[in-house]
Parts: sequence; C-alpha cells; structure tokens
Amino acid sequence: MKIRTAVPWISLLLTVVTVLNPVGMDFLRSAFFSNEQLSRNIAQPIVLSVLAILAMLALVEWLIRHTLIRRARSRGQA
Repeated sequence: MKIRTAVPWISLLLTVVTVLNPVGMDFLRSAFFSNEQLSRNIAQPIVLSVLAILAMLALVEWLIRHTLIRRARSRGQA
C-alpha cells in the first residue's frame, strides 16, 4: 500500500539542511543579529533571497505532488 502526501518533503529537508548548517547559521546571525550595519546590509538580501528561492521550490514541489496525486486518484490508482 502506497501512501502519497502532497507535503514537499524534499524541499523541506533541503531548507533544513541549508539553514541549520554552520555556514547557514553564520549568515543568519550576520544578517539579523550583527552589531555592524554594513554586515547586516550585505547579508540580509542574500539570506532573504535564498529563503525566497527555497519557498518557491517548496511551492513548486507541492504543486507537482498535488497534481500527480489528483491525476492518480482520478484514474483510480491511489
């Protein structure tokens, strides 16, 4: 029995790995908790861009999974 979900597992795992590694944590700290304005100004756009890209990947993966599951159910396979 196969259980299919529309949850974007691959994108969520990629996001967790990207954010929770030492380099990702360092960028988060320098983007939002740094005492230097220059450091915050450089790191914030980078961090926000990466987070936006990861969110878009999760949305695309969810749409693909949702579409495939709906098609399989309409054919009676799932």
